[in-house]
Amino acid sequence: MILDNRGLEPPQPMMRTLTALAKLKKGEALKIINDRRPMFLFEQLDDLGYTYQTQKRSDGSYEITIEKKDDDDDG
Repeated sequence: MILDNRGLEPPQPMMRTLTALAKLKKGEALKIINDRRPMFLFEQLDDLGYTYQTQKRSDGSYEITIEKKDDDDDG
């Protein structure tokens, strides 16, 4: 699933992303595209146990792939 957050003012991109993530199942991924690097979102993702990879695109926007970790990995 891809969520294009470009053109939105904060905190809309983060709120849209967190809403979409709440619907993700374990092992599924969400790809978001933001105008800027979502520093506050990263803190939330860490707290909620998601993994993510960030890539700066040629147009200056950021593409972040977020995956829900499998809770069974903890033992």
